[in-house]
Amino acid sequence: MSGSFGRAIARVALCCCALTVHSGRAAAPPEHFHPEGKPPSAHTRAAQDAVRATLPFEDTRDFEEHRRGFVAAPDYRQIRAADGRVVWDLSAYDFLLSGDTFASIHPSLARQATLNMNYGLYEVLPGRIWQVRGFDLANMTLVKGDTGWILFDVLLTRETARAALDFVASILGPRPVVAVVYSHSHADHFGGVRGVVDEADVRAGRVAILAPEGFMAHAVAENVHAGNAMNRRAAWQYGRVLPQSPFGQVDSAIGKALSTGTTGLIAPTDVITGAFAERTIDGVRMVFQNTPGTEAPAEMNTWFPDLKTFWAAENISATVHNIYTLRGALVRDALAWSKHINEALYRFGQEAEVLITSHNWPRWGNARIQEVMRAQRDAYAHLNNQVLHLANSGVSLSEIHNVYEVPEALRRQWAVRQYHGSEFHNSRAVINRYLGYWDGNPATLAPLSPADSAPLYVEMMGGAERIIERAQALVGAGEYRLAMEILNKLLYAQPEHEGCRSLLADVYEQLGYQYESPSMRNVHLAAARELRDGIRPAAGGGATSPDLVRALGTEQWWEAVAIRLDSRLAGDLAFVMNFATPDTGETFVIELSGGALTVIAGQQHPNAAVSVAMPRSDLETVMTGQATLGEQLQAGRGTVTGDAALLQRLAATLVTFDPQFPLIPGTQREATGE
Repeated sequence: MSGSFGRAIARVALCCCALTVHSGRAAAPPEHFHPEGKPPSAHTRAAQDAVRATLPFEDTRDFEEHRRGFVAAPDYRQIRAADGRVVWDLSAYDFLLSGDTFASIHPSLARQATLNMNYGLYEVLPGRIWQVRGFDLANMTLVKGDTGWILFDVLLTRETARAALDFVASILGPRPVVAVVYSHSHADHFGGVRGVVDEADVRAGRVAILAPEGFMAHAVAENVHAGNAMNRRAAWQYGRVLPQSPFGQVDSAIGKALSTGTTGLIAPTDVITGAFAERTIDGVRMVFQNTPGTEAPAEMNTWFPDLKTFWAAENISATVHNIYTLRGALVRDALAWSKHINEALYRFGQEAEVLITSHNWPRWGNARIQEVMRAQRDAYAHLNNQVLHLANSGVSLSEIHNVYEVPEALRRQWAVRQYHGSEFHNSRAVINRYLGYWDGNPATLAPLSPADSAPLYVEMMGGAERIIERAQALVGAGEYRLAMEILNKLLYAQPEHEGCRSLLADVYEQLGYQYESPSMRNVHLAAARELRDGIRPAAGGGATSPDLVRALGTEQWWEAVAIRLDSRLAGDLAFVMNFATPDTGETFVIELSGGALTVIAGQQHPNAAVSVAMPRSDLETVMTGQATLGEQLQAGRGTVTGDAALLQRLAATLVTFDPQFPLIPGTQREATGE
């Protein structure tokens, strides 16, 4: 047969951070020269000075802890792929080590960004536990067993993981890897596995791979269906469209950034089930605590009873985490998160002398560990409880982020500053989780689209010139959020208005400089950059690895194909197709009806109009976009019976999403430069 089925999922985005990531760039010039935008205003400088006076800089314990146990750092600060491409460049952030104070960076964020410049091998527990930091967004933790290493989290990419393990061997001597523990289902914790173990050794039983219950289902599922939109939004959240400089991307709260090498996945050989489970591997006794519904839908902590060490995965870090991540994801459960930390505090925290996490740096001493665990527990509990208290008092979704306040007792603790998850988007997330997106006002239940309502606002405000004049006055007074409000209306009404685009970019830029959260900062700075220069491709990125495609279920893939179907193109087209993968024994019924493509597993329709059988191994070539279904069938890699023309008609209804669609109006101009 001939024709095209359309290229299906060519990439899969996953984790608190997506797989489309950026590579390092050189540091920016000094602050007095800023080619990408404008320097901080007097109002921004004053705001930074004011907030600096409120911060507990006298507490320097984090600096002592992040240096503790340092063994050595490599003589390189870049990691390259086999083809010479730079996949990791810590030197892009060296401006943070200059000792300069940048008014373009919130002083609390500048502190966190400097702490996250950890680089090299660190001894956490003498003779037993080490960490490699600064080789990727996450840390690689090495636990010494009787005969080899047990690795906890293996970074995002093969290249950085291999470099980390090689560096350890150069300092501590070579030892085999006997086990890998995936703490959770985000790729920056498992993607580098092929850099540290050979799958043949896993299959032969020489290397165990442990993961929490539900790991494989969630490892690719979170971002599949909305992957294109998430990738686009992630480019803003993580600053992938920004230079790495005092005026651009400076940090990611839990680390610097994501590497841009090759991501892989080897399926677990031992899935931890139940609330708690004990294992002894290579002489090391471990108690695992499953914590579903926290930082990831599948995640687990680990207690080492003989070492008095608690591994908190990403459930505890040096920041309050995202309850809602700006790239887009299901809202997390702040109350469950708090309760799992509390359970760990009372089961393990009473004895723990070392606290290790998959990001940032460890903590030592039982009093310090309990302090951090309690602060984290209280931060998530307060967020959940106080937001619901306010909601039950009549504060709406549209107001909560301007009403909710973190109490002074928590604001004075560095461990729960709002870096990754700001109080602005986290507070709205809690209401959204319990009450949904509607704020209770009938005017917002079925509102006009912004582009439809904006012209009336502009008219009633006296036109574009009056709005620009008023916005300039607001900017002059440092009232950036008010200026943003009216300029946003004008932008939707007149996207090509140069004066509006330029002034709104200035407003976004100053707001970005002032935010403590890297996500909030990056979103505003990215919007400013795109208003000025148009939409540009995000730095870094790459095709999804075959490992991740193999982890995608056939039913999940068909569901993703269904999202690509444009019902306007489908019209009244309706048919039933049987689909099977004989090598895996799976069967499906695919039905197009009512403008929707649906799939059900484990069924075959007796009167299907067309039937397709293709080995799963050959279907994966279609899934990665290397061939179409039609091309595979023509090549004899499968069979088709019945009305084969329906496959062509189905293909004609599928669209390829634009990975660089505008997030705001006024940014559709063709990119220039770079």
